[in-house]
Amino acid sequence: MTPTEWRATLGLSAVYALRMFGLFMVLPAFAPYAAELDGGQFALLVGLALGVYGLTQAVCQIPFGMASDRFGRKPVIVVGMLIFAAGSVVAGMADTMAGLIAGRALQGAGAISAAAAALVADITRPQVRTMAMAILGAGMGASFILALVAGPPVSGLIGVDGILVAAGWLSLAAIAVVIWVVPAAPKGTAASAALGPVLRDRTLWQLHAGIFLLHALLTSSFVLFPSLFETAFDLAVAGQWRIYLPVMLGSLAIVLPLIRWADTRDRVREVFVVAVFALLAACLLLAGGSHSLVLLIVGVLLYFAGFNYLEGALPSLVSRLAPEASRGAALGLYATAQFLGAFCGGLLGGLAASAQEHGAGFWLLAVIPLLWCTFAYRLRTQRPAATV
Repeated sequence: MTPTEWRATLGLSAVYALRMFGLFMVLPAFAPYAAELDGGQFALLVGLALGVYGLTQAVCQIPFGMASDRFGRKPVIVVGMLIFAAGSVVAGMADTMAGLIAGRALQGAGAISAAAAALVADITRPQVRTMAMAILGAGMGASFILALVAGPPVSGLIGVDGILVAAGWLSLAAIAVVIWVVPAAPKGTAASAALGPVLRDRTLWQLHAGIFLLHALLTSSFVLFPSLFETAFDLAVAGQWRIYLPVMLGSLAIVLPLIRWADTRDRVREVFVVAVFALLAACLLLAGGSHSLVLLIVGVLLYFAGFNYLEGALPSLVSRLAPEASRGAALGLYATAQFLGAFCGGLLGGLAASAQEHGAGFWLLAVIPLLWCTFAYRLRTQRPAATV
């Protein structure tokens, strides 16, 4: 990658990491904290407070993506981060469930994912774009692992409400990175913000379905991973970063060279299909290998290798196949599907957790990549010449 491409990729990776760090830290202690607030005795309200962030993210991604096509990527990202910061303060200062739900909803309304992905696509060349998107995903993964380590001691020092307010300050730091570190998109990259061509493209819908399934699998899996790791490896939740960290690093050691090889050899579709099958194989190993540490480790490594490749390849393909003037709108629809997948994955995770008591949890989750396998092989990786 060129120096400008590295600046854009690493800068936006830092923005993602700063934004998500506070959100990740608060997750382990969120439910007990919410239960202590006025109205927290109602479990439905606690669940709504946790899930409303993803719901408002899904609702706002398309408008923010279209706005970035019309008004520019960086101004929209800055506005989104300001909204997120305001929501963090509202949530952190709330002493009722209504206030916490309002703050979490406002946090989610700062939906910058589509605009940030579109900015990366604007600045990077197609042959390095999947690598750039994968690095963004790795930054978010690193933020998640650090949050698992830092969350318990930090919540003990400043409380969950303090972490929520701190998330707002971190988002302001992310704004500084956007303004002074991340380069601007080339002039003339975006203009029309048309949604029609995006809605009519069948291949884009295949990719949106893919990210829906990928994040449904991710969210539901993380309902099962803690108990699985606690049973198999005798690790409490607070110590499970010792699994996630080496597995994440090992999967990246596999995926990053694979991305480079696929892009330079024009084998994106083939590697894409292999990654989907890797997720299926991982679910089957995790389902059937509960009594073998070797099978479990191989299953987890396959899981994260497949996930990390697809997490980078999917938005890269959307940016390649979408009409250039509607790139933000296309990535907005993509991000909406992503957050809806996470929302549905939470519901599926509840069912899988019940099934896991009888050893059938990951057998149930294997249905997700199996469904994806039925249409992944049809993927088109280039726009027809007539639409370029």
